[in-house]
Amino acid sequence: MRPVDKARYILNILFLIGAVATLIVYLTSGKCPTFIYIGFTTLAIKVFEFILRFIN
Repeated sequence: MRPVDKARYILNILFLIGAVATLIVYLTSGKCPTFIYIGFTTLAIKVFEFILRFIN
């Protein structure tokens, strides 16, 4: 496995964890800033993984 593939794999796992965390915060807390911060961080992780996919 190439190092880039390993990094993409880890980023995908972080994205899935972040997506679940975002959903849980949205459904339980209802605090808008927390939901937005977690959601945008998760989105940034996915965008970075997307960029890595098309660079290689």
